[in-house]
Amino acid sequence: MDPCVDEAKIVKETLHAGTKVVSFRDGTRIKFHFQTRKLDGTVLDDSREMAKPMELVLGKKFKLDVWEVCLQKMALHEVAKFRCDKSLLQQYPFVSKTIRDSMKPSDQRKHCCGMTLQNEGIGYKDLDELFGCPQDLEFVLEVLSIEDPEEYQKESWQLSDEEKLDQVKKLREKGNECYLRKDYAGATEAYSYAAGLIEQLMLKEKPNDTEWLELAKLKVPLLLNYSQCKLLDKDYYAVIEHCSEVLDKYDKDNVKALFRRAKAHVGAWNPDKAKADFERVAELDQALAGAVSKELKNLQELIRLKDVEDKLRFQKLF
Repeated sequence: MDPCVDEAKIVKETLHAGTKVVSFRDGTRIKFHFQTRKLDGTVLDDSREMAKPMELVLGKKFKLDVWEVCLQKMALHEVAKFRCDKSLLQQYPFVSKTIRDSMKPSDQRKHCCGMTLQNEGIGYKDLDELFGCPQDLEFVLEVLSIEDPEEYQKESWQLSDEEKLDQVKKLREKGNECYLRKDYAGATEAYSYAAGLIEQLMLKEKPNDTEWLELAKLKVPLLLNYSQCKLLDKDYYAVIEHCSEVLDKYDKDNVKALFRRAKAHVGAWNPDKAKADFERVAELDQALAGAVSKELKNLQELIRLKDVEDKLRFQKLF
């Protein structure tokens, strides 16, 4: 329980008994429905009218401490009503605003800074009234699921740096296994998620420092593997984007990135760029000279066919 919350100011009434009593601990994820009411019965918020139920992870500093306290008084599948003193609810108008705004398109959301709050309020009349005149509220909560930290895949924001690195290793192995099974969609997802975790870690480091460079070494193979999957899927622009990231940011002479980007340029019909990348590959790795020569011959034939098609199309115009 949160020691900052005075539990004497919370009154619980069980509406429907639960099916299982659970021991809670930090990292436990709880999914639940909630309804917020004024004491006169006016409903302020109801998660059942939203796209999905709420969830929180205990110990991760959810903005409304009182919900963590209430939920830890409940069993799985229990429905209960909690009357909470207004002194525990100062943050509720802002939590409610965040939830309501999340249901809107991103361009309709308004950031509520101190100046905006002073001049325009929170942005919802009922929440402005609640902020200006705090009052006791009732929460009707229904616990849908309770998962221990080991029972679910944590979101990236829940992971420590060490956990992220461990997850990267597992995701790369998973991606490789999917690739061997020709499950390219599964491989793409694994490589992409792993590269994203590495990027989060790199943002904490100064570019080109030792730690940053070590992380870059982990990220480059993930980007290349991702690009290979996208090449097989004929998503040429994604290949060009991610191979260019490798070449522009981490390794300007990476042969795999150049070769795969060249193939993608052919697919996207950028023949001059494809030719330049293929020729650079041959300069960097003589062992690939034969493969490059074959690719360039194929490219030259494609250019010839394209010229013929263009001439025929032009003739039909007259």
